[in-house]
Amino acid sequence: MIVTATPDLVLDVLEAADPVTQRAATAKLDALKSAGADFAATMEAEVGKAAAAAEPSATKLPEAQSDAVNGAPVRVIKAPASGEVYRKFEAFILQTFVETMLPKDSEEVFGKGTAGGVWKSMLAEQLGSQLAKGKGIGIAERLAAAHPPAPNAAGKAG
Repeated sequence: MIVTATPDLVLDVLEAADPVTQRAATAKLDALKSAGADFAATMEAEVGKAAAAAEPSATKLPEAQSDAVNGAPVRVIKAPASGEVYRKFEAFILQTFVETMLPKDSEEVFGKGTAGGVWKSMLAEQLGSQLAKGKGIGIAERLAAAHPPAPNAAGKAG
Protein backbone atom coordinates (compact mmCIF):
# COMPACT_ATOMS: atom_id res chain seq x y z
CA MET A 1 0.00 0.00 0.00
CA ILE A 2 1.37 3.40 -0.94
CA VAL A 3 0.75 6.36 1.34
CA THR A 4 1.11 9.85 -0.03
CA ALA A 5 1.11 12.84 2.25
CA THR A 6 -1.35 15.48 1.15
CA PRO A 7 -0.52 19.14 1.59
CA ASP A 8 -3.42 19.42 4.06
CA LEU A 9 -1.85 16.80 6.31
CA VAL A 10 1.53 18.51 6.18
CA LEU A 11 -0.06 21.88 6.95
CA ASP A 12 -2.03 20.40 9.87
CA VAL A 13 1.16 19.01 11.37
CA LEU A 14 2.95 22.31 10.80
CA GLU A 15 0.13 24.26 12.47
CA ALA A 16 0.21 21.91 15.47
CA ALA A 17 3.94 22.53 15.96
CA ASP A 18 5.43 25.12 18.25
CA PRO A 19 5.22 28.52 16.46
CA VAL A 20 8.85 29.39 17.22
CA THR A 21 10.07 26.06 15.89
CA GLN A 22 7.77 26.44 12.89
CA ARG A 23 9.24 29.83 12.00
CA ALA A 24 12.81 28.55 12.44
CA ALA A 25 12.16 25.52 10.21
CA THR A 26 10.46 27.68 7.58
CA ALA A 27 13.37 30.11 7.60
CA LYS A 28 15.88 27.27 7.17
CA LEU A 29 13.89 25.80 4.28
CA ASP A 30 13.59 29.22 2.62
CA ALA A 31 17.35 29.74 2.97
CA LEU A 32 18.05 26.36 1.37
CA LYS A 33 15.59 27.09 -1.42
CA SER A 34 17.06 30.49 -2.22
CA ALA A 35 20.65 29.21 -2.06
CA GLY A 36 19.89 26.41 -4.49
CA ALA A 37 21.88 24.01 -2.30
CA ASP A 38 21.74 20.27 -2.84
CA PHE A 39 19.42 18.75 -0.21
CA ALA A 40 21.47 15.57 0.28
CA ALA A 41 24.69 17.54 0.72
CA THR A 42 23.04 19.89 3.20
CA MET A 43 21.68 16.97 5.22
CA GLU A 44 25.11 15.31 5.32
CA ALA A 45 26.63 18.57 6.55
CA GLU A 46 24.01 18.85 9.30
CA VAL A 47 24.64 15.25 10.37
CA GLY A 48 28.35 16.02 10.51
CA LYS A 49 27.69 19.05 12.71
CA ALA A 50 25.52 16.97 15.04
CA ALA A 51 28.15 14.21 15.25
CA ALA A 52 30.86 16.76 16.03
CA ALA A 53 28.75 18.28 18.77
CA ALA A 54 28.13 14.83 20.30
CA GLU A 55 31.82 13.97 20.57
CA PRO A 56 33.12 13.82 24.16
CA SER A 57 36.06 16.08 23.29
CA ALA A 58 33.66 18.89 22.40
CA THR A 59 33.25 21.58 25.01
CA LYS A 60 30.14 21.33 27.16
CA LEU A 61 27.49 23.92 26.45
CA PRO A 62 26.24 26.07 29.30
CA GLU A 63 22.98 24.80 30.82
CA ALA A 64 20.81 27.52 29.24
CA GLN A 65 22.09 26.71 25.76
CA SER A 66 21.81 22.97 26.39
CA ASP A 67 18.06 23.33 26.97
CA ALA A 68 17.71 25.28 23.73
CA VAL A 69 19.51 22.56 21.76
CA ASN A 70 17.66 19.65 23.33
CA GLY A 71 14.29 21.36 23.44
CA ALA A 72 12.22 22.56 26.33
CA PRO A 73 11.66 20.11 29.18
CA VAL A 74 8.28 18.42 29.27
CA ARG A 75 5.84 20.22 31.55
CA VAL A 76 2.37 19.12 32.58
CA ILE A 77 0.07 22.03 31.92
CA LYS A 78 -2.95 20.67 33.74
CA ALA A 79 -3.09 17.25 35.30
CA PRO A 80 -6.50 15.62 34.94
CA ALA A 81 -8.48 14.90 38.06
CA SER A 82 -7.89 11.35 39.26
CA GLY A 83 -11.58 10.49 38.86
CA GLU A 84 -11.45 11.56 35.22
CA VAL A 85 -8.59 9.17 34.48
CA TYR A 86 -10.51 6.28 36.03
CA ARG A 87 -13.66 7.24 34.12
CA LYS A 88 -11.73 7.21 30.83
CA PHE A 89 -10.31 3.81 31.72
CA GLU A 90 -13.81 2.52 32.44
CA ALA A 91 -14.99 3.96 29.11
CA PHE A 92 -12.19 2.07 27.34
CA ILE A 93 -13.13 -1.20 29.05
CA LEU A 94 -16.79 -0.65 28.15
CA GLN A 95 -15.78 0.12 24.57
CA THR A 96 -14.09 -3.25 24.24
CA PHE A 97 -17.13 -4.97 25.80
CA VAL A 98 -19.52 -3.22 23.42
CA GLU A 99 -17.32 -3.86 20.40
CA THR A 100 -17.32 -7.59 21.07
CA MET A 101 -21.11 -7.55 21.46
CA LEU A 102 -21.76 -5.82 18.14
CA PRO A 103 -22.73 -8.19 15.33
CA LYS A 104 -19.89 -9.57 13.22
CA ASP A 105 -21.83 -9.72 9.94
CA SER A 106 -23.12 -6.16 9.78
CA GLU A 107 -21.94 -4.96 6.39
CA GLU A 108 -25.36 -3.54 5.54
CA VAL A 109 -25.26 -1.35 8.67
CA PHE A 110 -21.62 -0.28 8.98
CA GLY A 111 -20.28 -0.86 5.47
CA LYS A 112 -17.71 -3.22 4.04
CA GLY A 113 -14.01 -3.57 4.70
CA THR A 114 -11.89 -1.16 6.69
CA ALA A 115 -14.44 1.64 6.58
CA GLY A 116 -17.04 -0.60 8.18
CA GLY A 117 -14.58 -1.58 10.89
CA VAL A 118 -13.79 2.06 11.59
CA TRP A 119 -17.47 2.99 11.87
CA LYS A 120 -18.11 0.03 14.14
CA SER A 121 -15.16 0.99 16.35
CA MET A 122 -16.33 4.61 16.51
CA LEU A 123 -19.82 3.49 17.56
CA ALA A 124 -18.35 1.27 20.28
CA GLU A 125 -16.16 4.13 21.50
CA GLN A 126 -19.08 6.52 21.80
CA LEU A 127 -21.30 3.93 23.48
CA GLY A 128 -18.54 3.10 25.97
CA SER A 129 -18.01 6.77 26.74
CA GLN A 130 -21.71 7.38 27.29
CA LEU A 131 -22.06 4.28 29.47
CA ALA A 132 -19.12 5.40 31.63
CA LYS A 133 -20.66 8.82 32.29
CA GLY A 134 -22.50 9.04 35.57
CA LYS A 135 -22.12 5.89 37.64
CA GLY A 136 -21.01 3.58 34.83
CA ILE A 137 -20.62 0.01 36.00
CA GLY A 138 -18.44 0.77 39.01
CA ILE A 139 -14.91 0.23 37.69
CA ALA A 140 -13.96 3.89 38.09
CA GLU A 141 -15.43 4.08 41.60
CA ARG A 142 -13.51 0.99 42.75
CA LEU A 143 -10.23 2.24 41.27
CA ALA A 144 -10.69 5.69 42.81
CA ALA A 145 -11.39 4.12 46.20
CA ALA A 146 -8.34 1.85 45.91
CA HIS A 147 -6.05 4.74 44.91
CA PRO A 148 -6.97 7.90 46.87
CA PRO A 149 -5.41 11.15 45.62
CA ALA A 150 -2.12 12.28 47.12
CA PRO A 151 -2.39 14.73 50.06
CA ASN A 152 -0.84 17.62 48.10
CA ALA A 153 -3.27 17.10 45.18
CA ALA A 154 -6.44 16.76 47.29
CA GLY A 155 -7.42 20.39 46.82
CA LYS A 156 -6.70 20.35 43.10
CA ALA A 157 -8.84 17.34 42.17
CA GLY A 158 -11.91 18.39 40.22
